[in-house]
Amino acid sequence: MKQKPVILVVDDQPQNIDLLEAYLITQGYEIVKAANGENALEILSNTQIDLVLLDVMMPGMDGFEVTRRVRVDSKLRLLPIILVTALREKEHRILGIEAGCDDFISKPIDKLEVLARVKSLLIVKAYNDLMHNYRKELEREVAIRAAELKQAYEQIKAASLETIYRLSIASEYKDEDTGAHIKRMSNYSAVIARQMGLGEVMVENILYAAPMHDLGKIGIPDRVLLKPGKLDAEEWEIMKEHAIIGARILEGSDAEFVKLGEVIAMCHHEKWDGSGYPYNLKGDEIPLAARIVALADVFDALTSKRAYKEAFPLEKALAIITEGKGVHFDPDVVDAFFLVQKEILAIKEKYR
Repeated sequence: MKQKPVILVVDDQPQNIDLLEAYLITQGYEIVKAANGENALEILSNTQIDLVLLDVMMPGMDGFEVTRRVRVDSKLRLLPIILVTALREKEHRILGIEAGCDDFISKPIDKLEVLARVKSLLIVKAYNDLMHNYRKELEREVAIRAAELKQAYEQIKAASLETIYRLSIASEYKDEDTGAHIKRMSNYSAVIARQMGLGEVMVENILYAAPMHDLGKIGIPDRVLLKPGKLDAEEWEIMKEHAIIGARILEGSDAEFVKLGEVIAMCHHEKWDGSGYPYNLKGDEIPLAARIVALADVFDALTSKRAYKEAFPLEKALAIITEGKGVHFDPDVVDAFFLVQKEILAIKEKYR
């Protein structure tokens, strides 16, 4: 059921209020009364009003000032205000317009004029309310759709990461503990990257790219990959080929994290002092993402059981990382690693 329009009538003379009420109530309007400007502002602050009939000449706060104060309230800036005045000078009407009123009614009041102007402005008010409600509903729908799209995007990202994990596991399926290793070292890498001040986009790309670091092992024969003892010189040369194989598998992609995966696969066995492989890159010649993954990979290898060794105690693994600072590893990456050691150990525990 449609509510009656509510009209606030403001006048310091009760007989003027009574007259306007008599005209308006017969047209189905609900009337709220105020005897002065202060009272009117108080009513407007806590009552839903559709239109104001406002006397100009009142003691204390006049109609011009009431109008100005209403207009600075963002919730009331479109509320229709009709100034009811005996003032006929042009400058007084200009004052009313500058204050923000919508219309004027001259005293003595004419019933037909009052009803016509009230009806006209209430139509405008109804249209403004309709547009406001439509805009609010549209904003709500946009917010809902944006939340749904964000959720879908997060699901796609999660599925993508899961796919990367599983395909990376497939490439190293015969290694012990490979699935957990991939999750640990990729999360280690992301934590270190964030500590080093890389942006969240880059951190996420490293999280997605790091699992593909050893993708090239899919091309390494089992007799080399799974040999329990130390590799001989020939076997070691075969094993080193996995860096190039992995990069070749990943080359040519348009996806940023796959491009980064290519770089990581190629360079994660390079060493800070230039003694790594496959290209003996040194220092900053090695891409930063590969330097980060190199440390994360080695730390996890040290603390995990492999076909050729038992897991090292944590203290020994940390000592080896420290000894490798400036030799095997980028000193800044080592520093970042130790600054987030608590998070590293939490990840290690999570993916035991």
